[in-house]
Amino acid sequence: MAVGTGRYDGGYSFEGELLLIHLDSGDVVSALPYPREVLGVEWRSETALRLVLAPCDDWENPQAHEQGHAVVVARSDWGAVGQGAISAEELAAPAEPVVQPDHSGEARRILADLAASAGRHWSVRRRVWAVEGMKDGRVLAALDGVLAESWLPSGDLQWAVEDEEGGRQLVLASDGTSVWTNAERRGRRKGRRWETSAPRVARIAIDTGQVLETVSPGVCTVLVSGGQGTILRPLDGRCKRPERLLMFDLDGPVNGPEVGHFDLFNHPFAVRRASRPYVLVGTDPDEPHRDKWVTALGADGTLRRLFAHSWVPEEHHFGGPAVEFGQSLVYGGAVHHGHGLQPGGAYVVRRSLNGSVQWQHRTDHPATALDTDGDTVYVAYNSGALTALDAADGSVCWHTELEVDGAPTTALSLAVAPQGHLLIGTVDGRILECSPRP
Repeated sequence: MAVGTGRYDGGYSFEGELLLIHLDSGDVVSALPYPREVLGVEWRSETALRLVLAPCDDWENPQAHEQGHAVVVARSDWGAVGQGAISAEELAAPAEPVVQPDHSGEARRILADLAASAGRHWSVRRRVWAVEGMKDGRVLAALDGVLAESWLPSGDLQWAVEDEEGGRQLVLASDGTSVWTNAERRGRRKGRRWETSAPRVARIAIDTGQVLETVSPGVCTVLVSGGQGTILRPLDGRCKRPERLLMFDLDGPVNGPEVGHFDLFNHPFAVRRASRPYVLVGTDPDEPHRDKWVTALGADGTLRRLFAHSWVPEEHHFGGPAVEFGQSLVYGGAVHHGHGLQPGGAYVVRRSLNGSVQWQHRTDHPATALDTDGDTVYVAYNSGALTALDAADGSVCWHTELEVDGAPTTALSLAVAPQGHLLIGTVDGRILECSPRP
């Protein structure tokens, strides 16, 4: 089976894959030599496969979103095609106007009919970006299409607040009875123009799901947890003036210190169990993604540098998830390389608050989420793996590939619940309750 995937990345490139799935074994081969969005696939014969590929990017090409490159690739045995085996020369073809059909309605009908034939109901449920466990056993989650939701210990849905894009983070408010959440707002193409709806940050009552208040900061923001207040960090990289933290909680917003522009690759640093707010801040106002420092926000509203984010001077490290415990920070990240992520280029590191490295664990895949119970650090990776590291020395306690009923999945969010078990939010919309032991 040939499957074309891909999408526009929102700023420059059209990325995706041509996947060849061996139906007998389930093995999957990504056959293109580099990422390309595949707009169409069609078997012309047992040996000929027609592909329609989006342009590589829209640099200096405003028509790129209406164009495609149509080619026919021939193989005598498609079952023998290896990783990246289709050459760039075989994909070379002039760009021409293409109609990009929307198959989503047909796909949803097929899935709904299949579920109905099994006596079940099907609905879209995707990427769980945040999970939090409550002391009473309830579970909060934020996911695509849902700003926030609450599940009872019985497994029944208590309430859900819908949203056109969905929630991305959950941060408990200082009153202990409500939770802050933010909604992503992506640009959508309307003809030749891009439109983005107003961003949304809301505080929701944990017991009832009532939206208590909605904040409209004017630009999309990330939530920064720690201390008694809630901190918003703007994401508007187009703004020429220096960005400031917005200090916000039950008493209203107050402008905080300058932190420079936010970069989606470099500045994510969501610290769980934070005793105070932490943010990554660059030292160069013109290039804030360079020379990043881990900084802490003091009670007086000033930022204090703690240590450079990269402990290797010649390496540039991307940001990632983090957790605070024992006068230290454990965080994940990846090392920038001009040819993409290299073997061993991702890491989880524990550093004391003076910057000294207590241990590091190198991997081939970036961490998507991590948390700790004080003895063990649990790390989810974008490969679908789940690893438990000894919090004292970083050694591997156990490692597993995440599966549900034999089907592989990937964790986007992870939290250690007050009861000690792991809560995992997956890319396919599941919330898993797992033992902290393999």
